[in-house]
Amino acid sequence: MNKSPHPARWGIFQIEHIYTCIEKTRQVMQLVSQQIRGIWLHQHVVKRFAYLFCLGTILSVAIAACSGSYSATEPEIKLRLVSFSVTKAAHDQIIPKFVEKWQKEHNQKVIFEQSYGGSVAQAADVIAGKKEADVVHLALPLDVIRIQQAGLIKSSWQMRTPRNAIVSRSVAAIVTREGNPKGIKTWADIAKNDVKLIAANPKTSGIGIWELLAFWGSVTQNGGDEATAINYITKVYKNTAALTKDAREASDLFFQQAQGDVLITYENEVNLAEKTASKLPYVIPDINISIDNPVAIVDKNVDKHRTRKVAEAFIDFLYSSEAQREFAKLQYRPVNPTVTQEVASQYPPIQTLFTAQDLGGWEMIQAKFLENGAIFDKIQGDSKA
Repeated sequence: MNKSPHPARWGIFQIEHIYTCIEKTRQVMQLVSQQIRGIWLHQHVVKRFAYLFCLGTILSVAIAACSGSYSATEPEIKLRLVSFSVTKAAHDQIIPKFVEKWQKEHNQKVIFEQSYGGSVAQAADVIAGKKEADVVHLALPLDVIRIQQAGLIKSSWQMRTPRNAIVSRSVAAIVTREGNPKGIKTWADIAKNDVKLIAANPKTSGIGIWELLAFWGSVTQNGGDEATAINYITKVYKNTAALTKDAREASDLFFQQAQGDVLITYENEVNLAEKTASKLPYVIPDINISIDNPVAIVDKNVDKHRTRKVAEAFIDFLYSSEAQREFAKLQYRPVNPTVTQEVASQYPPIQTLFTAQDLGGWEMIQAKFLENGAIFDKIQGDSKA
């Protein structure tokens, strides 16, 4: 991988950093300028030079503070990663490779502090300061947008990272019991009266939101109107006894505890479950949603922790062929073009692949589906009636 940061991101960041340093220097100058103006005209020449020496010292400290966040002078550095639940298996393979690379190039050990959980809940903890993430790798862009709106991430986060900050992808999979006794083959089949669905809660989980959008899009992206879509998803959620807090809990209930007739999960999660539980049949629907997982630096926290340089390098590494191959081994759909071409034949083709933008974009999705009293709350009330 090229050792240099992504050019567009680096350029924007350098400008932001220069402005920060200018502002720090301006504040220092403002504090001492009034005293120096008065003293210069009235004090002895020796005192004039003494004050100039003091000013130079202050400015040197300010410059050192500006540049300090980029040096790797300590023997070790801690990097805090907050991610969504199902990425742990991938990061367990990727992080040691990055640690080895950084040690070799910078003679500095990187210690990762990792946290995994439901994406919506993880973002809420970052916003609340419960988890001071340097880097977030979350299930959907909306969660990063929420952190940005809280003032922790600068608005340029998508421009500073390749692929609009999408570092991993997946699609939705429908998993059934052995022999598929309920005959579930399509999205429509999930709404049958005798089907028990294991699904996650959109209020706490990224997969819960992607499921909701997949259900909706399976109707609206196939010629159906919104009334038909609302009727369909009301029946679907009526088949759910309880919503799990995240994708990992849903998978454990279905695979480990044998609850439910059908599970909607990430394509990559099916692959991981097959390694730890019985292999179960699944289908990748022809009409499907592109599940785009973003990564971002939490600007406020990396500035506080002085970890920006290593955080940027880690994100760059996530886009490398080496890291993207690790994602691909776990059935994520890679975003690195070289790796995408290498593994394209491993994935089932999809006839209609729609995105969040096709459903109106994240701002509209938030207001239309997820806010209090919006579509999800309404259909939850109707489905439990």
